[in-house]
Amino acid sequence: MTAMRRLLAGGWLTAYAFLYIVFLYLPVIFLPIFSINTAPTPKFPLTGYTLKWYEDLPKTPALLDAAWNSLIVGVSASVLATLLGILAARSITRYRYPGRRTINGLIMAPLVLPEIILAISMLLVMLQLGLSLSLFTVVLGHVLICIPYSMTVLTAGFEGFDRSLEEASADLGESAFGTFRRVTLPMVAPAIISSLLVCFTISLDEFVIAFFLTGTETTLPIYIWGQLRFAAKLPGVLALGTLLLVASFVLMTVAEVLRRRAAKRTQNEGGLYA
Repeated sequence: MTAMRRLLAGGWLTAYAFLYIVFLYLPVIFLPIFSINTAPTPKFPLTGYTLKWYEDLPKTPALLDAAWNSLIVGVSASVLATLLGILAARSITRYRYPGRRTINGLIMAPLVLPEIILAISMLLVMLQLGLSLSLFTVVLGHVLICIPYSMTVLTAGFEGFDRSLEEASADLGESAFGTFRRVTLPMVAPAIISSLLVCFTISLDEFVIAFFLTGTETTLPIYIWGQLRFAAKLPGVLALGTLLLVASFVLMTVAEVLRRRAAKRTQNEGGLYA
């Protein structure tokens, strides 16, 4: 009887997981399907297949400018968030001090706070500081929301790290910075690269923060939102959205592989290089 219950429970869980995945990803699957439709409107049945919408993307100067702006913002935000994440993750995992958990909770707060509240708050702060809205303010906003993700990845990389390796380096006369550069940094390098990829992906796809903090230089999500007002631009938006979807999927997959490799290296391999 117990075995039957377990079998039924497992079947229900499998069915639930399947329905959840279908509900979550079925609308996304329609995006690449409609992006190769010859008709300008997304509807079934498809009237034909074409790559025209993809071929027209490089011929749009505004799109290229938005892509370049997103690249600048993404690289800047990912590098800054990862640098700050390294310092915070090392502090949280290595040292014990009053208020450590509170500080960690504050760093993670952007994960649970509504983005529109964060965006409005940052907009007010930027205006009070006298900063003009530009790509620089967008970078600051993206750093704020990327740090928690960077912390999550890097903390997994620093936890379980064999401190005896650093102690051995110090005993051999290496300085603290030299130990970090020659011993600690190579060990957590996969986690650092994973953090860079995750933060870049989040920055590339982020809309709300960029919408409130951008000036005259738009990023790709803002460009897409502007194009949605014109029905004739919809096929190009679908094609661009498909490319962003594929890029995000690839980056997040690589980041997850590197994160698991970092966790395995620090926890299961005793500090040996992979």
